[in-house]
Amino acid sequence: MTSRPVPDLISAARPGGLGAFNVITLEHAEAIAAAAEAAKRPVLLQLSENTVHYHGSLAPIALACLRIAADSTADIAVHLDHATSFELIRTAVDLGIRSVMYDGSTLDYAENVTATADITRWCHDREVFVEAELGAVGGKDGAHAPGVRTDPDEAVEFVASTGVDALAVAVGSSHAMQTRTAELDNDLIAGLAAKVPVPLVLHGSSGVPDAGLRAAVEHGMTKINIATRLNVVATDAIRSTLADSPTLCDPRKYLKSARSVIKSEVEHLLLVLAR
Repeated sequence: MTSRPVPDLISAARPGGLGAFNVITLEHAEAIAAAAEAAKRPVLLQLSENTVHYHGSLAPIALACLRIAADSTADIAVHLDHATSFELIRTAVDLGIRSVMYDGSTLDYAENVTATADITRWCHDREVFVEAELGAVGGKDGAHAPGVRTDPDEAVEFVASTGVDALAVAVGSSHAMQTRTAELDNDLIAGLAAKVPVPLVLHGSSGVPDAGLRAAVEHGMTKINIATRLNVVATDAIRSTLADSPTLCDPRKYLKSARSVIKSEVEHLLLVLAR
């Protein structure tokens, strides 16, 4: 099993944005795939380094996602998100994943360029799509720490120096937001899109309201990453199900409710991104 080429999904999503949703459990992956089929939109199933740590290894959840993608009638690819080590990227590629994000955003600029360029060359030799990120020096949240903004000229230089295929940029979003109150700098998005020759990626999109997501795509964002939003609606559904049935102990019943609301939310967001 291998993942479908991300450039093909980007093309299929145009003129809208490509929705990229993080998977933690099998229910996430099933729901995202079902939503893509219902919305008739391409989608990425993303697996973060944190999720790999949660499961203890990449292979079980990655192989499940690859099978779900292969069996779906929708255009789906699997992507490794926020990998900070070459070892994890190599494991993902060996499993059949053909899209990875190397996150060197906590390194200083020169170190980030060197590490990203080395990984990109290795991946391109294996026809693997590479996303990278520019960040604040030492910033815990990298490019998406509150207040950080990507400089367009630095972004152009970074892409030229590393050869990456997509770039995560800081334009006002922040990771792990549970409220949808982030305000994006659409002028900066447009300025980046005009200068940077590869697709732009918006991380922290869970905190951006629907109108903001539409505007981001209209101004030049290509790939839209969403994780926390799915966990918020899933957890709310589980809490409600267990509150209504205090003696319920069958996880299939309360996880089914979570899977259902994740599907509904992803379908809604895919249609928002379709412009």
